[in-house]
Amino acid sequence: MKKILLICCLTIASVGTLQSQKKDPPNILVFYIDDLRAELGCYGSKTAITPNIDKLASEGILFNKAYTQQAICAPSRMSTLTGLRPENLGIYSIFTPLRKVHKDVVTLPQLFKENGYKTISTGKVYHHFADDKESWTQLVARPQDRYFKPENLKAIADLEAEGKKNPKGPAHEDADVADDAYKDGVVANDAIKMLQKYKNDKFLLFVGFMKPHLPFNAPKKYWDLHDKNKFDIPSKEKPKDMFRLALSEWGELKGYHGIPKEDPLNDETTRTLIHGYYAAVSYMDAQVGKVLQTLEELDLRKNTMIVFMSDHGYKIGEYGTWCKHSNVEIDVRVPLIISRETNYKKRNTGKVSNALVENVDIFATLTDICGLPNPKSDGKSIVPVLDKPKKKWDKVATSLFARGTKIMGVTATDGKWRYTEWRDSKSHKILQAELYEHKNSLLSFVNLSGIKKYSKVENKMKMLLEKQFPRNAPPFPQNDIPRK
Repeated sequence: MKKILLICCLTIASVGTLQSQKKDPPNILVFYIDDLRAELGCYGSKTAITPNIDKLASEGILFNKAYTQQAICAPSRMSTLTGLRPENLGIYSIFTPLRKVHKDVVTLPQLFKENGYKTISTGKVYHHFADDKESWTQLVARPQDRYFKPENLKAIADLEAEGKKNPKGPAHEDADVADDAYKDGVVANDAIKMLQKYKNDKFLLFVGFMKPHLPFNAPKKYWDLHDKNKFDIPSKEKPKDMFRLALSEWGELKGYHGIPKEDPLNDETTRTLIHGYYAAVSYMDAQVGKVLQTLEELDLRKNTMIVFMSDHGYKIGEYGTWCKHSNVEIDVRVPLIISRETNYKKRNTGKVSNALVENVDIFATLTDICGLPNPKSDGKSIVPVLDKPKKKWDKVATSLFARGTKIMGVTATDGKWRYTEWRDSKSHKILQAELYEHKNSLLSFVNLSGIKKYSKVENKMKMLLEKQFPRNAPPFPQNDIPRK
């Protein structure tokens, strides 16, 4: 009897020890960046100046092959925040809020809030500010773009005097002002205040920095980091035999005051805009640094997991075009860095993973990390890759882009090849196909589809694409009306 009692006591003690050693679920801090392409110092760029993001990469895992599900703000962010792909949400434009269509979908902040987390949104998280507002413990007001130079203020005033409502100002500005004069500095301050306010709570904090989205407004000191004359002008060449609607030409850039109407833009304007983009990136990087410094000062880093990600990539003159709004590699490939809390014993630091991962995977990954129930999701947890960055993972990552209601472009990559089909949105009839090689570059200028030498590659990619987008599937759901 004594022996049995001793065994029972040891068993209970062992269970108690295991429970005491079990790590509490971490806080989650997500830097969600707007229009940031996979070109940073830590990604090998010799142009981008991003010391704070580079340091974060040295403390975590950098994903070299991460992809968004659609290269436009609203649908890509909805996909991340619901774990559902745009083709299942049926929203492809910036005009339709998530909750206007999907009342019952469980979102990431909603799930965390229901499980005891304080959920906070600062800056731009959803494209529509008040979308899903009940899911946030605190929804901090989003700052607007500001201009300070007299000539720019006059230009805006003149447009208003002409009767234009809410006219866009110039596409860039370099006023000699403090960081918090422009909006990302305000967002950084708001994030710092939220960390201070919720430091004793379990939290999910999204910090939505809006640069380098247009306009490229950043304090002069960040422009001064870069020598405008050293920027190369990208090739304006477009791939031969590319689908006629594959690129969106200027995207939203043409709506800004002072942008010439010529197409493509001249080299001087192009170089100024490139300068502005990189200045905005450096400005955003500095704000990331301020938030991370506060995390350390409040002794929160030890139990806070950090995700740094972008909603989609971006073009700054490549192919003679601008912005995003396409299926090309440079628009759908995104930077992604995940750094585990510093008290995580098996953490990997300074590692690079070439595993194919997607933004839609973030939902399942965070619920897995925090031990929360995971609703139906189109993504899957990448925790195994966080534990073993060299681990072989998915064979394909897919994205799409709608051209109006009648044409849908669907695309797939295996990490080297990108295969795209432009289909009739209802019948899935293939209107045109594209095949590009991206072994060492975000760009490719030769459409290899239909060339006999590459038929085996094309057939392989076609099969991978059709697993996600079957030809015999019903019409793509249409819950909004995307423009061409």
